[in-house]
Amino acid sequence: MSDPMGFLEIARQKTAYRPVNERVKDWDYVGPKTLPLEQNLQQAKRCMDCGVPFCQSDYGCPVHNVIPEWNSLVGSGRWEEALKKLHATNNFPEFTGFLCPAPCENACVLNRDNQPVTIREIELAIIERGFEAGLVKPQAPREERRERVAIVGSGPAGLAAAQELRRRGFQVRVFDKGQKPGGLLRYGIPDFKMAKYVIDRRIEQMQAEGVEFSLGMSVGTDVSINDLQRDFDAVLLAVGAEAARDLPIPGRDLAGVHLAMDYLTVQNRVLSGEITSAAINAAGKRVAVIGGGDTASDCIGTARRQGAAAIYEFSLLPKPGDERGRETPWPLVPLTLKVSHAHEEGCERLFGVMTTGFSGQDGKVSQLHAVQCETKDGQLIKKAGTEFSLDVDLVLLAIGFVGADAKIASVTPGLVQRPNGTLAGDVNGMTSLPGVFVAGDARRGASLIVWAIAEGRRAADSIERYLHR
Repeated sequence: MSDPMGFLEIARQKTAYRPVNERVKDWDYVGPKTLPLEQNLQQAKRCMDCGVPFCQSDYGCPVHNVIPEWNSLVGSGRWEEALKKLHATNNFPEFTGFLCPAPCENACVLNRDNQPVTIREIELAIIERGFEAGLVKPQAPREERRERVAIVGSGPAGLAAAQELRRRGFQVRVFDKGQKPGGLLRYGIPDFKMAKYVIDRRIEQMQAEGVEFSLGMSVGTDVSINDLQRDFDAVLLAVGAEAARDLPIPGRDLAGVHLAMDYLTVQNRVLSGEITSAAINAAGKRVAVIGGGDTASDCIGTARRQGAAAIYEFSLLPKPGDERGRETPWPLVPLTLKVSHAHEEGCERLFGVMTTGFSGQDGKVSQLHAVQCETKDGQLIKKAGTEFSLDVDLVLLAIGFVGADAKIASVTPGLVQRPNGTLAGDVNGMTSLPGVFVAGDARRGASLIVWAIAEGRRAADSIERYLHR
């Protein structure tokens, strides 16, 4: 470690977001324009270099970043060496640096006293400094190989697999239905969480390395998996878990009730210039966001910037406490109350509420109907006499995802989709179709970006072994 006494002498200090009244007026990143590098250097010195670093275990980091090692290097001012260590395990540390909820910090030994090392911010400082210094450059393959690999999906899993396979010499082509690569990184994540230039600069690097992209190509419509099997030596399905969980209650078909990702995608396409106006817009409206996760938070921040008159967030589960419960002991992620930057920007949060229906006039939603509920013996029970209604103009359903798009399996004979919506694969990720692999959310179910990157890297290993069997 760079400072054996650092964790005793240096207090944890996170980088503050920009002031609320400033950041809600634009779509820029909620944090500062430049990272406080000196602050991150000091924070890195707090790392204890634990004998058993839980931060880099599966509890903390699915890609197994060697966190104590690059913390020590940063603490000593050796940023370029830290960048090499970081890239050795993570193809896109800027994606995780901006977007990961940092399970590594939950697993940090110092988090036993709620003062973990600011690992995510240090990671982001390393990679941003690397880009600024021109240290992130295209890497030529170790050798050229003739085998061709098709990757369906350009989210973090697909991109990680593509970069790994190309650097090993394979001929790689990425197919995606979007007009630009990035998947939900581009179309589902608001700019105030991660600007799209962050994706673009990586795509430019990958293209310089020889990865090819075929965009606006929907598998199952424009090209079939069987076609890809014929034309390529291996295929990877990294199509995500984009099938959203719906809410089949009375009034669901009213105008103004939308899936969250439809809402977020439209706004992202407006900001990118793909379309000129948002068909779903919260300006001047009373908005209800149903759900309590990251997607719900993204909807709240987007609605605030669009000029919503009022924003409500409805969570089915009871309000979490502020302290770690016995059911989630360290190093597990605690079930505590999370307050995101979007919550700070203004919304009313309601917990323990079950939405029972919508009503409206002239085919448009105007009221949300709900009832308070509680958990007994693991079951949600409605509380008698607690029914209420709320005037709303826009409802956004952000209640999770139920697996890969069913159309992919339905048009692909022999491809098995499990009851939970994931695409079936063996221990190596091989599906029931020879030479066709699956990785990321399509295999695991909806999960974290860091898991997607880990999945993509492991899929690259499996495909390499398959092609050299």
